[in-house]
Amino acid sequence: MLRSYITVRDILQRKHFERIKVIAGNQGLTRLVKWVHIVEVTNIRNLLKGHELILSTGVAWKEKEIFISLLEQLIDSQAAGLCIEIGTYTSSIPEEIIDIANRSQFPIILFLKEVPFVEITQDIHALLINRQYQMISSLESYSQVLNKKLLTIENYGEILKYIQEYLHIQVIILFNSKEIQFFPEAAEYERKALLNVIERSEKVSSSSSIARIPIDLLGDNYAELIIISNDRSLTEFDQLILDRTATALAQFFLRELYVAEKRKVEETEWISSWLDGDQSEDSISEYLSFHMPAIKPKGGFVCLCKLDSFEEYSDLDLTYFKLYFRANLEQRGFSLFAIEKRNTIIFIILNERSVSTWKNRMKEGIEGLLGSEVKIGENKLNPLIGVGRYVEDLVNIHFSYQTSIETIRIKDRLSSTQTESYFYDDLHIFRLISLLNRHLDLKEIVLEYLEPVIIYDNKYNGKLLETLKTYLSCNGSKQETADRLHIVRQTLYHRLQKLETLLGHDFMNHEKRLAIEFMILSNEFLISSKHIK
Repeated sequence: MLRSYITVRDILQRKHFERIKVIAGNQGLTRLVKWVHIVEVTNIRNLLKGHELILSTGVAWKEKEIFISLLEQLIDSQAAGLCIEIGTYTSSIPEEIIDIANRSQFPIILFLKEVPFVEITQDIHALLINRQYQMISSLESYSQVLNKKLLTIENYGEILKYIQEYLHIQVIILFNSKEIQFFPEAAEYERKALLNVIERSEKVSSSSSIARIPIDLLGDNYAELIIISNDRSLTEFDQLILDRTATALAQFFLRELYVAEKRKVEETEWISSWLDGDQSEDSISEYLSFHMPAIKPKGGFVCLCKLDSFEEYSDLDLTYFKLYFRANLEQRGFSLFAIEKRNTIIFIILNERSVSTWKNRMKEGIEGLLGSEVKIGENKLNPLIGVGRYVEDLVNIHFSYQTSIETIRIKDRLSSTQTESYFYDDLHIFRLISLLNRHLDLKEIVLEYLEPVIIYDNKYNGKLLETLKTYLSCNGSKQETADRLHIVRQTLYHRLQKLETLLGHDFMNHEKRLAIEFMILSNEFLISSKHIK
């Protein structure tokens, strides 16, 4: 590759520079040269744009103070260097000038014989213009190579390796996931030093040794591509190469996301059909053999995780949650498939250990998840979790799915004090209540049994319904009921008398008592569901 920049050292190899002497700023010979000026004035600060090589006879700055002022202007203006013709107007350079130039690594070159400045400028300008044309050609060739690579490569690292070898600089890519890649690879101490350079550059408006560009996908910042040079200033050509590379990377990442999304859609469709009961035993066995060849499941079940404000979570947040849940359960003998539907993550969980212990292991996994300090986005994990019925034959996983939906439906309507279990099998009476509520007017049935008590409590701000529930749960023990309600027995007797008046003296008879207890729970279910006020 043709080098994309010209330095002072390169210029010194040209014609008319055979008889020269570098008397100061040897360490600055790597400075870039973008143009050449002949200067014979004392005030040039506003005439320079940076990286100019200055040619002069020194006729205007014979006095040391004027010379120092000119030198400081050149240094401040980021000039590339100063070439002075010795003999006609200048015979020697003061030591103070040499010291200032050395401290700033600013080259001062002496022509030891008279030289034609016009021919020098023509030669160097022709070189610069020709180099610019060649750079444009090189940029086009670079872009063509990148386009060809995009058709064949399988890893973005090949693109980063290509720009690193092309420009001979350090390449770093920072992903929004906090992952960092270095090309070439760097030792730990080198990584820290490079990251410090990047951090410092963020606080400085410009830096000639570092260039960076964001990689945007679908309107969002996906990563940032950075190049750093330790031995030269970066040029516009480096910036153009960086821009072309970032574009190629964006195309590669977009293609990868598309392929991943397409694969995800295909997997989601298959798992959805499994959850709907549309997959045969053979197709399930074939799918598991392909995706999880090492496992021998003894059955499985479905677990739903319902998240509030689902749209607030990014794909990265949800992926992290699924990975954490997977890691939590895999160590307890489970394997998982996961898909997302609306505001719910659906896990098909396969059991590889004893069937008799699956429930305890699953409970430990859920409690470990909820008790952790893991966050999704800015929020601590707090999903509503429902586990469906366990099935030994995986072709029946749709039964577990339906019961997990019912579990979520019930838990979503009840308070945590009413049902603390995550499992469909533990909901017992609430399963019947939920079923009745979907097929009958449960509110009407509840009022048939409890309306007098509800009306009395609303009218007198009483606590008859609470007393009735506690009395029934204590199996009619007056002493235990009074203790639980923290009331004296005389108050309890008065309330029980009122309940007999409202419900009938037979409200403690076996069949009626069972019905009343069922209606009390149904009433709480409806209140939690906001169907009764």
